Amino acid sequence: MPRRIIRTLNAFSACALALTLSGCIGTWGIAPQSKTLQANTLTTDAAIREAATDAHWPDQQWWHAYGDPQLDRWITLAVAGSPSLAMAAARVREAKAMAGVVESAEKLQANGQATLKRHNWPEDQFYGPGALSGANTWDNNAAIGFSYALDLWGRDRNASEQAVDQAHMSVAEARQAQLELQNNVVRAYIQLSLHFAQRDIVKAELEQQEQILALAKRRLDAGIGTHFEVSQAEAPLPETHRQLDSLNEDIALTRNQLAALAGKGPGEGAQLQRPALALAAPLKLPSNLPAELVGQRPDVVASRWQVAAQARGIDVAHAGFFPNVDLVGSLGFMATGGGPLEFLTGRKFNYNVGPAISLPIFDGGRLRSELGVASAGYDVAVARYNQTVVGALKNISDQLIRRESMKEQSHFAAESVAAAQKTYDIAMVAFQRGLTDYLNVLNAQTLLFRQQQVQQQVQAARLIAHAELVTALGGGLQAGQDAPTEERQAAPKTPATLAIFDKKPDNAE
Repeated sequence: MPRRIIRTLNAFSACALALTLSGCIGTWGIAPQSKTLQANTLTTDAAIREAATDAHWPDQQWWHAYGDPQLDRWITLAVAGSPSLAMAAARVREAKAMAGVVESAEKLQANGQATLKRHNWPEDQFYGPGALSGANTWDNNAAIGFSYALDLWGRDRNASEQAVDQAHMSVAEARQAQLELQNNVVRAYIQLSLHFAQRDIVKAELEQQEQILALAKRRLDAGIGTHFEVSQAEAPLPETHRQLDSLNEDIALTRNQLAALAGKGPGEGAQLQRPALALAAPLKLPSNLPAELVGQRPDVVASRWQVAAQARGIDVAHAGFFPNVDLVGSLGFMATGGGPLEFLTGRKFNYNVGPAISLPIFDGGRLRSELGVASAGYDVAVARYNQTVVGALKNISDQLIRRESMKEQSHFAAESVAAAQKTYDIAMVAFQRGLTDYLNVLNAQTLLFRQQQVQQQVQAARLIAHAELVTALGGGLQAGQDAPTEERQAAPKTPATLAIFDKKPDNAE
């Protein structure tokens, strides 16, 4: 029989033996059990369907819609100096560096080593070196060893792709951290504006209470009032002063919060002036809801990259069932005896090269357990992605409903303030003319200031609803442009050479 045929048969026999031995540790059918949700398959509500009539994405600098230069400057400071964003950026660098570490396994590895040592050879009939027995000589060597993973089953390649996917996930998470920071700054800034507005109302309330007290005293001096009216006018003053002090405290604490979000000290926050917020134009939404909309959120994109990374982890686990073949070799010099540099001469040169094969046979179930871990990790990532998608749609619908509700509530609140102002003006004129008592004035005043506070709260809630809706839409960061494909997210199938062992033995747990 020709030698070529013999060599081919020998190679085929070796492969068949390897696969047969691999069958001793087959996968037993271990595979993922979950599938990712498609956003288009989820039923949307009327709020999302009605919002789909517009056709614009949120601007990346969406807070400019509030028309407050101080807010613009403060968000710029926060993005540049926030410790939370600095940590997120460091995680991105760490993930990229880790991807480089994993990718290095696919490349040629070379290491150099050398030893210079004086050796005393023992005199022993069993272990003695023969002619060198009892001698003291140099025993030196220097070599460069190299290895190259042939990666026949894609283990190293998939491990590298998994590390790259995790780096992409870190980038998406950094975008999510940036979006959350911007939202937190805007929310705190709106609260600061609300506290100033409420303080104005309380100041006006205090001023009117002092005017009513002065009027009650004049009426008493004129003989047309009573001490009871004066006492009634004095009673609410301490509580109003307390409310004013509480609002001053709220303003100071909110300034500190904004300073902390921006990575600044309290002194920086104390310099914040009164906000001048106004929401000039309504927010326009993407035309295709919810698929494109949901796909732009950084948290959804991060979850997709996590699914893709876990899918590559399953491929890595599959490769562990196959023989591993590396090409290894070395070039060097070695010499026993002679001078200390004798080993560097040309006649002491040596080399070796060849394949190194490792084959899993019996491992006590380790490889199956590793595959089980990878498969379960994929299912966890898919469940987290599905939960994120469902939560994203809920969040978007919630903010759309809240936005429309705040628009209606602002109209009603304005009408209530106008009616309360009219009632107070009538009561005040009647009191000045002696046509009514102070109790009616007090009731009208209480109603007016309560309605003014409600109006300011509704306005602040409307501004916050705008910020929350923009955040729910992804903040204009367009994270979906850097997202894995559906194919990359799909769970890998068991290789055909392992699928024949997928049936779990009857006596296995």
